[in-house]
Amino acid sequence: MPQLAPINWLLLFILFWITVATVAVIIWWSYKPNYSINTPVPTSTNTNNNSWPW
Repeated sequence: MPQLAPINWLLLFILFWITVATVAVIIWWSYKPNYSINTPVPTSTNTNNNSWPW
């Protein structure tokens, strides 16, 4: 098996962590709750209709 130069190991290390970070951000972004401003608030749970539904 041929040896890799140190610069190639460094590039593989950086590429690996960029890939891990990109996948983590995509997973985080897909599970992020989507907040919107004009959502109707159910009146049965909140008496104040001007509040956020959280």
